[in-house]
Amino acid sequence: MSTAQPAVRLCEISKRFGAVQANRGVSFSIAAGSVHGIVGENGAGKSTLMAILYGYYQADEGHIEINGQRVQIPDSQVAIAQGIGMVHQHFMLVETLSCLDNVMLGAEGGFFLGGAKKAARAKLESLMRETGLQVRLDALVGDLPVGELQRLEILKALYRGARILILDEPTAVLTPQETEQLFVTLRQLRAMGTTILLITHKLKEVMALCDAVTVMRAGQVVKTVAIGDTSPEDLAESMVGRKVTLGRGEAEVAKAGDVRLQARGLKVRNEQGVLTLKGVDLQLRAGEIVGVAGVSGNGQSELLALLSGMQAPDEGLLTVAGQSFEPGAWMTPSQARALQTAHVPEDRHLCGMVMSFPAWETAALGYHEQAQYRAGPLGLAMNQSHMKAQTGAFMERFDVRPRDPMLGSSKFSGGNQQKLILAREIAQKPAVLLVGQPTRGVDIGAIEFIHGQLRRLRDEGCAVLLVSSELDEILALADRVVVMNAGRVTGELAIADCNEKTLGLLMTAQPEEAQA
Repeated sequence: MSTAQPAVRLCEISKRFGAVQANRGVSFSIAAGSVHGIVGENGAGKSTLMAILYGYYQADEGHIEINGQRVQIPDSQVAIAQGIGMVHQHFMLVETLSCLDNVMLGAEGGFFLGGAKKAARAKLESLMRETGLQVRLDALVGDLPVGELQRLEILKALYRGARILILDEPTAVLTPQETEQLFVTLRQLRAMGTTILLITHKLKEVMALCDAVTVMRAGQVVKTVAIGDTSPEDLAESMVGRKVTLGRGEAEVAKAGDVRLQARGLKVRNEQGVLTLKGVDLQLRAGEIVGVAGVSGNGQSELLALLSGMQAPDEGLLTVAGQSFEPGAWMTPSQARALQTAHVPEDRHLCGMVMSFPAWETAALGYHEQAQYRAGPLGLAMNQSHMKAQTGAFMERFDVRPRDPMLGSSKFSGGNQQKLILAREIAQKPAVLLVGQPTRGVDIGAIEFIHGQLRRLRDEGCAVLLVSSELDEILALADRVVVMNAGRVTGELAIADCNEKTLGLLMTAQPEEAQA
């Protein structure tokens, strides 16, 4: 057994926010030069604990040891000085600056920027060679794909001398290929002696990458275990406090009915005039979940935008509930709602809610003109009391926590935000439900719940379109799978004919290969 000092030791850490006990006597150690997973449901206290380690919060009780020495970390500058770096789920970058300028920001190193830039560039180029983290130093951050932004954030931490690296949900917005590339990098950093703390909901990633894992529930440590002594099922049960059923039920057979939505020849050009959707045909039937599989950025987002009325195509025809729409007179989102087509968008923050709204307004967003939500003699006012009562009912039914309709939308965890949006859309009893990335950044208990709701809606006769970058999710939920690559459909299969290998090949196939 190794006698080396752990890189980090957390000792009886407790933290309270008002009535909420976020951390309660948390103690565990992280071995130097290891990848240590920290898992738990939304609200389990993981992020609060890491914020204490990085100096954003101060613990009410307990202390921290770094490399065997007890330390005080009053702010992030002290954390950085202790060799601690943190890469947040939502990147902390300035889009209008270059990669080089973003790395230097706050660490310019002197009045004369010319020499500082030259030295910073040399140091970054050396780091890129050592770690394999390649970024374009002179490119504007706003022009970069998300995988490169992730690499930039890690480089920024390493540039500041991080030997202990905290990663908060690092793969939440990455494609499978970008995720694998990130894992190669993290293994390289581990081999170089970097200690990595990985906060994630994805248990397969924990099993594939980590040396040990700590499970948290309700602010406390449930267990810390070597990765070889556990399993995804064991971790899931420890996280939730009961057995969790994910995957596909053996007896599930869809009973597809009438056609609810049909699209033909959908084509979309981007701002540069390049076709991003290249003649897509799609049919959705009652009582069926159709999964759209593919690496993010291959036309799935454009397809959802067209079918929900958020964008009009350059070419194509859409028929919903017997009404047809062409590019010059395309369906609007309000028309889609009137035709019983509901939409859970891929980006809940950008398109699904107004973060500054209280929960009761988010729960009515898009449907606020309905008679049930109007008040006054001419229906000109909002019936706020009904909206709040309805939101309370949504929260109870969909287990949204905390159950407070007055709480700001931004104050809820990602999983609870997602459940609130899903509750809003499902409450309309839609004939068609369009769902984009339903469990992105969502914990395992919420995943089980959301999957159950989508199956229930399907069984009640709704036609469900599911766009997900998670193949496990597609295989667990879909009755029929459409695979997209480079803006085209490269395959369409019954779920009985699907597995990860088959779908993976279609996801990377060129259309002519798929048709061969």
